[in-house]
Amino acid sequence: QVQLVESGGGLVQAGGSLRLSCAASGSSFSVNVMGWYRQAPGKQRDLVATITRGGSTKYTDSVKGRFTISRDNAKNTVYLQMNSLKPEDTAVYYCNANGVSYSYFEVWGQGTLVTVSS
Repeated sequence: QVQLVESGGGLVQAGGSLRLSCAASGSSFSVNVMGWYRQAPGKQRDLVATITRGGSTKYTDSVKGRFTISRDNAKNTVYLQMNSLKPEDTAVYYCNANGVSYSYFEVWGQGTLVTVSS
C-alpha cells in the first residue's frame, strides 16, 4: 500500500515563499505522475501542477512563473516551490501520485494548509 506524507505548509505574508514536500512510501512500487492540487474554502479541488517520472511538467495558468514543481525519483518525493505568494493562493494543498505497485494505484496525501496574509 502506497502512502503519501506532506510537509511544509504554514502562514506567510503576501510576496513570500514556501516549499512543500511530499514523500511516497510503501513496498514494490513505481510512481509515474506526481502532482499538487489545492482546495480553497467552499471551492472544489483544483490542479496546481504535475510532473512525470521523466520530468515533464504542467501548471495551472495562475501559478505559472511563480511556482515550480520538481521531484527526486530516488526518494519518491515531489516538491512545490511557491514564490511571490498571493492571498488567493490560500488553500489546503494535496499531494497526488499514481503508478504501479502490484496493480495500478492513485493516492492522495492528507493535505497541508497554506495561508497567505495580505
